[in-house]
Amino acid sequence: MNKFWIIFWHTYLSKLKTKSFLITTGITLLLIFGLTNLQNVIEFFNNGDKEATKVAVIDQTADKSLYPVFEQNASALDEKLQLKRAEKSEEQLKKDVLDEKMEGYLILSLDQNGLPQGSFFARSIANSSVSETMEQALQQTKIAAGTANLGLNSEQLNQLFAPSELKKTALLENAKSEEELDQARGLVYVLLFIIYFSVILYASMIAMEVAVEKSSRVMEILISSVSPIKQMFAKLLGIGLLSITQFGLIILVGYSSMKRNMENADLMGDGFFNFSEVPVATLIYAIVFFILGYFIFATLAAFLGSLVSRIEDVQQMISPMTYIIVGAFIIAMFGLGNPEAPFITVTSFIPLFSPMIMFLRVGMLSVPAWEIGLSIGILVITIIALAVLGAKVYKGGVLMYGKSSSFKDVKKALQMSKDQ
Repeated sequence: MNKFWIIFWHTYLSKLKTKSFLITTGITLLLIFGLTNLQNVIEFFNNGDKEATKVAVIDQTADKSLYPVFEQNASALDEKLQLKRAEKSEEQLKKDVLDEKMEGYLILSLDQNGLPQGSFFARSIANSSVSETMEQALQQTKIAAGTANLGLNSEQLNQLFAPSELKKTALLENAKSEEELDQARGLVYVLLFIIYFSVILYASMIAMEVAVEKSSRVMEILISSVSPIKQMFAKLLGIGLLSITQFGLIILVGYSSMKRNMENADLMGDGFFNFSEVPVATLIYAIVFFILGYFIFATLAAFLGSLVSRIEDVQQMISPMTYIIVGAFIIAMFGLGNPEAPFITVTSFIPLFSPMIMFLRVGMLSVPAWEIGLSIGILVITIIALAVLGAKVYKGGVLMYGKSSSFKDVKKALQMSKDQ
């Protein structure tokens, strides 16, 4: 057992100290921190621009009554937008715009139905924020003019455009409420990404680790002193601890930064990423399915990696496993919107899909305990079967050299393990 821990800690510490791991983790943490504070960064630069956006308005209506209503609507949408009634000719305004004395000018008029319409002229229309504000203000002005023509007052208008409220009530006694579903959906969304990226990244790392040792001819020494099963699981657990370290830092930095920003904006109430009221059982299932998902794919990657002796062949060998992971992720993303779909239920019992799909169902629905137990049981049995098969393939595969990139090599590896 002492040799197991030596390989375990060597695998973990050697990967933890590599420059690529430290640089990748550091860059990822900076990106996560930057993305979660993106709104603050945008506001910082926007606050630095104190100059108001000047736009002249030509009101071509007979009674000049459109400008006051339009100006009120536009100012409410953007406080930095400075509108003024044009006192110059259109040619002079065009010259001022080209000389960058103002952002642009707007011509207000009435269409054939007597409703407001407008034409906005600017030096460049690349800055869509100004034109969008003009369009929204014009739309509000058009609604106000239209309702006035119909004889509706402002109170009746507000009642007409008030959003309808649809109350949703589940009749099943143990069904989740809408608030619980929103929080569960956020947790499932986060965990799906964690499982996806951890399997893609660390399964490849395990396969690469075996291939590197084979290419350096160290494997003959290791295999003679440590049993294949100990060696394989020492690497799986070592890199598993590495993944927990990295994702733990990412989750800690990302969630704390996001939580602080959402609290400052008073958005932590029933938010998508507010997990404060998620049932403890759901969090436990998240950990269980993450661990099982890691082991089933990591075990598969370990003995696939043992079949290749060149680093260049690793990606080709594990590419089918990668496609399965991508397929499971796509199915899970669809299932977020319809977790009760029949094919979601079926795939939740398929071992290579169940870490993502069954957890999706557990988080979003009230799944019977026997279904959860059956799925976990199938997963555990599959992992044990892969471990036994993987140990035999690993034992023979690590002694296979030369170009090996076909699944036919599994039979050859099994034969070599029997001959030892």
